[in-house]
Amino acid sequence: MRPTILLRATPTSAGSTAGLKPAPLALLPPLPLYRRLLRTHRKFLPQQMRVLGDEYVKSEFKAHKDVDNPVHIIGFLTEWQMYAQKIEGDEWRGEKLDNGKMDKMSDQQLGQLYELMQAIQKAEREKGDDEE
Repeated sequence: MRPTILLRATPTSAGSTAGLKPAPLALLPPLPLYRRLLRTHRKFLPQQMRVLGDEYVKSEFKAHKDVDNPVHIIGFLTEWQMYAQKIEGDEWRGEKLDNGKMDKMSDQQLGQLYELMQAIQKAEREKGDDEE
């Protein structure tokens, strides 16, 4: 008789979610997500930010209306759903944009981000002028 090695299962962290982000909710279809975003803006954002946010959401959903690539659709819906969750949870104030996401952006997206930054700065300057 040959000696055998007794193998025992040892606990690993492969299946655990400890220390990781919570599992995301099921991905919403485009129209319910669009409605949720507008409701979230109405409920959680000040008037000026709401107007800017609503215009941006509307233009982005309109621009991506005819996208056929499933990878782009999933990415688009995922990012907007995470955005809605952040706004609802009030985690977005003072948060900086992740460098990894910046590196993945196209030149057009970076241009849009720059325009958004300028619009926000302009609104803040006008708000400061009104208070004086």
